[in-house]
Amino acid sequence: MRLSKLKKISQELRPKYNPNSIGAGIVHIGLGAFHKAHQAAITDEVIEKNGGDWRIIGVSLRSEQARNELAPQNGLYTLLIKDNSKVKARIIASISKVICSAEESDTVIDALASPEIKIVSLTVTEKAYGLNSQGYGCDVNHSSVSLDLENFDKPHGVLGILVKALSIRKQNDILPFTVLCCDNLPNNGKLVGEAVIDFAKHIDPVLADWIKKNTAFPSTMVDRITPAATQKTLQEAQKIIGCVDLGAVETETFYQWIIEDKFPLGRPNWELAGVIFTDNVLPYEKMKLRMLNGAHSMIAYIGFHCGYNYVYNVMSDKNLKFLVERHMITASKTLETICSIDYSKYVKSLIKRFNNKALKHETLQIAMDGSQKIPQRILFPLEDAYKSKIDYRPFTFAMAAWLRHVSGASHDCKTYYVKDPLAQKLSKLNFTSNPEQLSNELYNLGLLTPSLHKNKLIWNEIFSILQDMLSRPMTEVISSEVK
Repeated sequence: MRLSKLKKISQELRPKYNPNSIGAGIVHIGLGAFHKAHQAAITDEVIEKNGGDWRIIGVSLRSEQARNELAPQNGLYTLLIKDNSKVKARIIASISKVICSAEESDTVIDALASPEIKIVSLTVTEKAYGLNSQGYGCDVNHSSVSLDLENFDKPHGVLGILVKALSIRKQNDILPFTVLCCDNLPNNGKLVGEAVIDFAKHIDPVLADWIKKNTAFPSTMVDRITPAATQKTLQEAQKIIGCVDLGAVETETFYQWIIEDKFPLGRPNWELAGVIFTDNVLPYEKMKLRMLNGAHSMIAYIGFHCGYNYVYNVMSDKNLKFLVERHMITASKTLETICSIDYSKYVKSLIKRFNNKALKHETLQIAMDGSQKIPQRILFPLEDAYKSKIDYRPFTFAMAAWLRHVSGASHDCKTYYVKDPLAQKLSKLNFTSNPEQLSNELYNLGLLTPSLHKNKLIWNEIFSILQDMLSRPMTEVISSEVK
C-alpha cells in the first residue's frame, strides 16, 4: 500500500490541518531532499500553527524522479528527524502539486504566472543559475541561458523560466512574485536578482526595468544537514508509517533559516517556526559558509582519502577531528561579530552535529561540485586570514586536499569519479610542475581573485602540501600535520 491519504496514517503522525482546505501561494524550483527537509517542513509547521494559503507547488527542472515519488502520494511524504539513536517522524503535507519542467514547461510557467503565487523559492545549486563568474549578471555562454535566450517562449533553465513568468505577469498587470533563493551563495538575493534582470535586458529592456523596480530578491541563509535518501531511509519510513513512501527523507533536529524581510506580496509567518528575519543576512551567510560548509568540504576531501565513507566516521578519528575543529576556529577569526552568536558555542554545536551517527552523510557526496564551492568556503577566508595576519594554514591545507581530490589520484584509496562541472578542465591541471603554473591555470578557470593568484607565499605553501598528498597516503600526511 502506497502513502497517498492521511487517513491511512496514525493520528500522531499527521499534520494538524486539512491540506485540501489550504491553497498554494509558493512555487519551489529544485524539489530535492534539502527542500523537503527544510523549507517545505518549516512551511508545513507554520501552516499547522497559523493557516494561510501557503502550500507549495514543487518543480523539478530535469529529473522525473521527484514527480514520480510524490505525485502518486498527493505530495505527502515522511520526514525522519534523527539524533543518533532517536528518530522522530512526521508526515509533511505542505506540497500540493509536483511538476517536472522538462515535460510540462507550460504548466510551470502557468503556475508562476498565476496571481495566487506570491513567492518563488529555489534550491537548484549554483551551477544551474548561469551566473556570471566575473561579476553580477548572467553568463550568456551558459548552456541553459543561451538556449533560453534563443527560445524564450519555451524556457527550460532557471533564469528563462523566471523571466518568462514575470513577463506574463507584467502583460496581465499582475505584480511580480518575490524570488527567494535558498542556495548556498553569499549575497544570494543580489546575485540572482542581478542575473534575472540581466537576462531580461537581452529580451526586453522595458521588462528588465519593470523587474528591477518591482521585484524583491531577499537574501537568505539556510542550514540543515540532509543526506540523500537511501533504500534504508524508505524502509525505515515504511516501518514507522505502515505503508510505502518513495518520497521519505531523513535529516537532523537542527535547522536554521535567516531571511531578509522583503516580501511585497506577503509571506508565511515563518518566524513561528524559529525563522530569523533580519536586514542583513551576509554575516550569517559568511559564518555558515566558512565554518560549517568550509569544514564540511575539508571533511569530504581528507575523509574520503583516509577511507572514511561518512562524516561521523571522520569525526571518530582524533587526528581528523583535530583538523576539523582547527578549521572552524580559524574560520571564526575571519568573521565580524554577530551579537546573537557565540562562535565558540557554534563550533561545539557543529562538532556535535557532525558526530550524529544516525545521518549517513557520504564524504564523496559532499565532495561533489567543489569548483563551485571552494572560492566562498576556502579561498575567501584564506585571503581574509592573510590580510589580518591570522594563521591561514587550515585553508591552504583544505585547498591542497581539494586539488589532490580533483587530480583523481588514487594511490592510497579506491578509484573514484570526480563529479564537478569543471571536471574535464580540472583533470588537465598541471598538479606537479610548479606553484606559479598551477595558480595561473586556476586563475584562467575563474577560481582565483587577482590578489590571491599573485600571492607566491600562499601558493608555495599550497603546492608543497599538495605534493606531500600526492606522494604519501593521506593518513600519513595528516599525522604529520597534527604533530
